[in-house]
Amino acid sequence: MSNKAIFEQIKLALAESSRNQYTAELHLQMIKFAVELKHITAKEFCEEVGLKQSLSTEFSKMRNLTTRLKIAGINTRLI
Repeated sequence: MSNKAIFEQIKLALAESSRNQYTAELHLQMIKFAVELKHITAKEFCEEVGLKQSLSTEFSKMRNLTTRLKIAGINTRLI
């Protein structure tokens, strides 16, 4: 899947989430696509998805968390 398609899928998931589930959905989407987006910076992620730059630290955190989840045997693509 291309980066453009990934970003569009993330935008759609966020648009469809309820206001009180937005942050949880954002985190799940970051984890789901962390491997595919490992070559981009957190700043680039925020720009492409249309997020405030202050959320770039969340992307870095979720990318690090993904490594631990994969070691534990979780298939992050099923999120």
